[in-house]
Amino acid sequence: MTATMLSSERGPSSFDVELEAYQGPLDLLLSLIRDEKVDIYDIPVARIAQQFLARIRHLPLDEAADYLEMAARLVRIKAQMLLPRSENDDLWEDPRAELVRRLLEYQQVREVVDHLDTMAESRRGRFARAYLPESGPPPAPPLALSLVELMTAVDRVLRVTRQPTLHEVIARSLDVPGAIATVRSALLLRQTLRWRDLIAPHAEPWQVLSVLLALLELAKVGELKLAQPKPFADVEISRDAAGEAA
Repeated sequence: MTATMLSSERGPSSFDVELEAYQGPLDLLLSLIRDEKVDIYDIPVARIAQQFLARIRHLPLDEAADYLEMAARLVRIKAQMLLPRSENDDLWEDPRAELVRRLLEYQQVREVVDHLDTMAESRRGRFARAYLPESGPPPAPPLALSLVELMTAVDRVLRVTRQPTLHEVIARSLDVPGAIATVRSALLLRQTLRWRDLIAPHAEPWQVLSVLLALLELAKVGELKLAQPKPFADVEISRDAAGEAA
Protein backbone atom coordinates (compact mmCIF):
# COMPACT_ATOMS: atom_id res chain seq x y z
CA MET A 1 0.00 0.00 0.00
CA THR A 2 1.64 3.24 -1.15
CA ALA A 3 0.37 6.77 -1.28
CA THR A 4 -0.81 8.10 -4.64
CA MET A 5 1.11 11.26 -5.44
CA LEU A 6 -0.76 13.49 -7.82
CA SER A 7 0.45 16.72 -9.37
CA SER A 8 -1.97 19.59 -8.83
CA GLU A 9 -2.32 23.32 -9.25
CA ARG A 10 -0.30 23.91 -6.06
CA GLY A 11 2.96 23.30 -7.91
CA PRO A 12 5.30 20.47 -8.78
CA SER A 13 6.23 19.82 -5.12
CA SER A 14 2.66 19.47 -3.85
CA PHE A 15 0.78 16.17 -3.71
CA ASP A 16 -2.47 14.71 -2.42
CA VAL A 17 -3.04 11.52 -0.43
CA GLU A 18 -5.99 9.38 -1.38
CA LEU A 19 -7.51 8.14 1.85
CA GLU A 20 -8.69 5.00 0.07
CA ALA A 21 -5.01 3.99 -0.22
CA TYR A 22 -4.63 3.82 3.58
CA GLN A 23 -6.78 2.46 6.35
CA GLY A 24 -5.75 5.11 8.88
CA PRO A 25 -2.66 6.74 10.42
CA LEU A 26 -1.16 3.41 11.52
CA ASP A 27 -1.44 2.11 7.96
CA LEU A 28 0.30 5.22 6.59
CA LEU A 29 3.00 5.04 9.26
CA LEU A 30 3.64 1.33 8.59
CA SER A 31 3.86 2.07 4.85
CA LEU A 32 6.48 4.78 5.46
CA ILE A 33 8.54 2.39 7.60
CA ARG A 34 8.44 -0.20 4.83
CA ASP A 35 9.35 2.34 2.14
CA GLU A 36 12.32 3.59 4.16
CA LYS A 37 13.32 0.01 5.02
CA VAL A 38 13.99 0.83 8.65
CA ASP A 39 13.82 -1.43 11.68
CA ILE A 40 10.40 -1.19 13.27
CA TYR A 41 12.02 -1.64 16.69
CA ASP A 42 14.39 1.30 16.08
CA ILE A 43 12.28 3.90 14.25
CA PRO A 44 14.07 7.13 13.24
CA VAL A 45 11.29 9.28 14.60
CA ALA A 46 12.51 12.60 13.18
CA ARG A 47 12.71 11.37 9.58
CA ILE A 48 9.45 9.40 9.72
CA ALA A 49 7.61 12.30 11.37
CA GLN A 50 8.83 14.68 8.66
CA GLN A 51 7.62 12.41 5.87
CA PHE A 52 4.37 11.75 7.72
CA LEU A 53 3.64 15.49 7.94
CA ALA A 54 4.52 15.90 4.26
CA ARG A 55 2.05 13.18 3.27
CA ILE A 56 -0.88 14.71 5.17
CA ARG A 57 -0.07 18.36 4.46
CA HIS A 58 -2.85 18.88 1.94
CA LEU A 59 -5.55 16.71 3.50
CA PRO A 60 -8.88 18.42 4.36
CA LEU A 61 -9.13 19.15 8.05
CA ASP A 62 -12.31 17.12 8.46
CA GLU A 63 -10.47 14.05 7.11
CA ALA A 64 -7.05 14.55 8.71
CA ALA A 65 -7.97 14.53 12.43
CA ASP A 66 -6.62 11.02 13.12
CA TYR A 67 -3.53 11.69 11.01
CA LEU A 68 -2.82 14.94 12.89
CA GLU A 69 -3.14 13.13 16.21
CA MET A 70 -0.53 10.59 15.06
CA ALA A 71 1.74 13.42 13.86
CA ALA A 72 1.49 15.06 17.30
CA ARG A 73 2.36 11.73 18.92
CA LEU A 74 5.48 11.44 16.73
CA VAL A 75 6.58 14.95 17.63
CA ARG A 76 6.03 14.23 21.33
CA ILE A 77 8.07 11.00 21.09
CA LYS A 78 10.89 12.90 19.37
CA ALA A 79 10.84 15.54 22.10
CA GLN A 80 10.99 12.88 24.83
CA MET A 81 13.98 11.26 23.15
CA LEU A 82 15.83 14.60 23.11
CA LEU A 83 15.46 15.03 26.86
CA PRO A 84 18.71 14.40 28.75
CA ARG A 85 18.89 11.35 30.97
CA SER A 86 21.41 9.98 33.42
CA GLU A 87 23.73 7.20 32.33
CA ASN A 88 22.75 5.21 35.42
CA ASP A 89 19.04 5.65 34.86
CA ASP A 90 17.89 2.02 34.65
CA LEU A 91 14.22 3.01 34.84
CA TRP A 92 14.28 4.89 31.54
CA GLU A 93 11.75 3.53 29.04
CA ASP A 94 11.98 4.07 25.32
CA PRO A 95 9.08 6.41 24.39
CA ARG A 96 8.77 4.53 21.09
CA ALA A 97 7.79 1.25 22.82
CA GLU A 98 4.02 1.88 22.86
CA LEU A 99 4.03 2.98 19.22
CA VAL A 100 6.02 -0.10 18.20
CA ARG A 101 3.55 -2.35 20.04
CA ARG A 102 0.59 -0.78 18.23
CA LEU A 103 2.35 -1.05 14.88
CA LEU A 104 3.12 -4.75 15.42
CA GLU A 105 -0.50 -5.50 16.36
CA TYR A 106 -1.76 -3.60 13.35
CA GLN A 107 0.72 -5.41 11.09
CA GLN A 108 -0.58 -8.78 12.26
CA VAL A 109 -4.18 -7.73 11.60
CA ARG A 110 -3.29 -6.44 8.13
CA GLU A 111 -1.54 -9.71 7.27
CA VAL A 112 -4.66 -11.67 8.22
CA VAL A 113 -6.89 -9.32 6.20
CA ASP A 114 -4.59 -9.51 3.19
CA HIS A 115 -4.58 -13.31 3.38
CA LEU A 116 -8.38 -13.41 3.48
CA ASP A 117 -8.58 -11.02 0.54
CA THR A 118 -6.21 -13.22 -1.45
CA MET A 119 -8.29 -16.31 -0.69
CA ALA A 120 -11.50 -14.50 -1.69
CA GLU A 121 -9.96 -13.30 -4.95
CA SER A 122 -8.72 -16.80 -5.72
CA ARG A 123 -12.16 -18.22 -5.04
CA ARG A 124 -13.81 -15.65 -7.30
CA GLY A 125 -11.36 -16.61 -10.05
CA ARG A 126 -12.15 -20.32 -9.72
CA PHE A 127 -15.90 -20.08 -9.17
CA ALA A 128 -17.76 -17.62 -11.31
CA ARG A 129 -21.17 -16.29 -10.30
CA ALA A 130 -22.96 -18.67 -12.66
CA TYR A 131 -20.68 -21.59 -11.81
CA LEU A 132 -22.40 -24.88 -11.19
CA PRO A 133 -20.34 -27.88 -10.11
CA GLU A 134 -20.37 -30.84 -12.42
CA SER A 135 -22.85 -33.38 -11.22
CA GLY A 136 -22.59 -37.11 -11.68
CA PRO A 137 -24.91 -39.26 -13.76
CA PRO A 138 -28.59 -38.78 -12.98
CA PRO A 139 -30.01 -41.19 -10.42
CA ALA A 140 -31.88 -44.23 -11.63
CA PRO A 141 -35.64 -43.73 -11.84
CA PRO A 142 -37.73 -45.37 -9.13
CA LEU A 143 -39.06 -48.86 -9.80
CA ALA A 144 -42.44 -48.77 -11.50
CA LEU A 145 -44.62 -51.81 -12.16
CA SER A 146 -48.04 -52.13 -13.64
CA LEU A 147 -50.72 -54.14 -11.87
CA VAL A 148 -50.39 -56.99 -14.38
CA GLU A 149 -46.61 -57.17 -13.89
CA LEU A 150 -47.03 -57.13 -10.11
CA MET A 151 -49.58 -59.96 -10.15
CA THR A 152 -47.37 -61.99 -12.48
CA ALA A 153 -44.42 -61.62 -10.10
CA VAL A 154 -46.55 -62.67 -7.11
CA ASP A 155 -47.85 -65.72 -9.00
CA ARG A 156 -44.26 -66.70 -9.92
CA VAL A 157 -43.25 -66.57 -6.24
CA LEU A 158 -46.24 -68.60 -5.12
CA ARG A 159 -45.50 -71.33 -7.65
CA VAL A 160 -42.03 -72.02 -6.26
CA THR A 161 -43.03 -71.96 -2.57
CA ARG A 162 -43.71 -75.20 -0.72
CA GLN A 163 -47.24 -76.35 -0.36
CA PRO A 164 -48.48 -75.86 3.24
CA THR A 165 -48.98 -78.95 5.40
CA LEU A 166 -52.66 -79.57 6.04
CA HIS A 167 -53.76 -81.12 9.33
CA GLU A 168 -57.09 -82.91 9.63
CA VAL A 169 -58.81 -81.92 12.86
CA ILE A 170 -61.34 -84.39 14.24
CA ALA A 171 -63.77 -82.89 16.71
CA ARG A 172 -64.15 -84.86 19.96
CA SER A 173 -66.89 -84.07 22.44
CA LEU A 174 -66.02 -83.78 26.15
CA ASP A 175 -66.88 -86.69 28.45
CA VAL A 176 -67.63 -84.89 31.72
CA PRO A 177 -69.88 -87.66 33.20
CA GLY A 178 -67.18 -90.29 32.57
CA ALA A 179 -64.57 -88.04 34.20
CA ILE A 180 -66.84 -87.54 37.26
CA ALA A 181 -67.13 -91.31 37.63
CA THR A 182 -63.35 -91.67 37.39
CA VAL A 183 -62.74 -89.01 40.10
CA ARG A 184 -65.28 -90.61 42.46
CA SER A 185 -63.73 -94.03 42.01
CA ALA A 186 -60.26 -92.66 42.71
CA LEU A 187 -61.43 -90.88 45.89
CA LEU A 188 -62.93 -94.14 47.15
CA LEU A 189 -59.48 -95.68 46.99
CA ARG A 190 -57.54 -92.68 48.35
CA GLN A 191 -58.71 -89.81 50.49
CA THR A 192 -56.30 -87.32 48.90
CA LEU A 193 -55.26 -87.10 45.25
CA ARG A 194 -53.15 -84.81 43.11
CA TRP A 195 -53.86 -83.42 39.68
CA ARG A 196 -51.24 -85.62 38.03
CA ASP A 197 -52.94 -88.72 39.54
CA LEU A 198 -56.02 -88.11 37.40
CA ILE A 199 -54.30 -87.12 34.14
CA ALA A 200 -52.43 -89.66 32.07
CA PRO A 201 -48.95 -88.64 30.85
CA HIS A 202 -50.06 -88.50 27.21
CA ALA A 203 -53.64 -87.37 27.70
CA GLU A 204 -55.29 -85.51 24.86
CA PRO A 205 -56.71 -82.04 25.33
CA TRP A 206 -60.35 -83.22 25.44
CA GLN A 207 -59.48 -85.62 28.28
CA VAL A 208 -57.74 -82.89 30.29
CA LEU A 209 -60.70 -80.55 29.88
CA SER A 210 -63.13 -83.27 30.85
CA VAL A 211 -61.30 -83.94 34.15
CA LEU A 212 -61.04 -80.21 34.89
CA LEU A 213 -64.77 -79.67 34.42
CA ALA A 214 -65.52 -82.79 36.49
CA LEU A 215 -63.44 -81.47 39.42
CA LEU A 216 -65.14 -78.07 39.27
CA GLU A 217 -68.58 -79.69 39.20
CA LEU A 218 -67.85 -81.97 42.19
CA ALA A 219 -66.34 -79.06 44.14
CA LYS A 220 -69.48 -77.05 43.39
CA VAL A 221 -71.78 -79.68 44.86
CA GLY A 222 -69.45 -80.15 47.88
CA GLU A 223 -68.15 -83.67 47.22
CA LEU A 224 -64.49 -82.63 47.26
CA LYS A 225 -62.12 -79.79 48.04
CA LEU A 226 -59.46 -78.25 45.77
CA ALA A 227 -56.36 -76.68 47.33
CA GLN A 228 -52.97 -75.36 46.14
CA PRO A 229 -50.38 -75.07 48.96
CA LYS A 230 -48.26 -72.44 47.14
CA PRO A 231 -48.07 -70.77 43.74
CA PHE A 232 -47.30 -73.14 40.85
CA ALA A 233 -47.62 -76.16 43.15
CA ASP A 234 -49.63 -79.24 42.20
CA VAL A 235 -53.38 -79.04 42.97
CA GLU A 236 -54.48 -81.28 45.85
CA ILE A 237 -57.89 -82.98 45.71
CA SER A 238 -59.50 -84.35 48.90
CA ARG A 239 -62.89 -85.75 49.93
CA ASP A 240 -65.27 -83.46 51.77
CA ALA A 241 -66.75 -85.23 54.76
CA ALA A 242 -69.64 -82.80 55.04
CA GLY A 243 -70.51 -83.31 51.41
CA GLU A 244 -70.46 -87.09 51.74
CA ALA A 245 -72.83 -86.95 54.74
CA ALA A 246 -75.22 -84.77 52.81
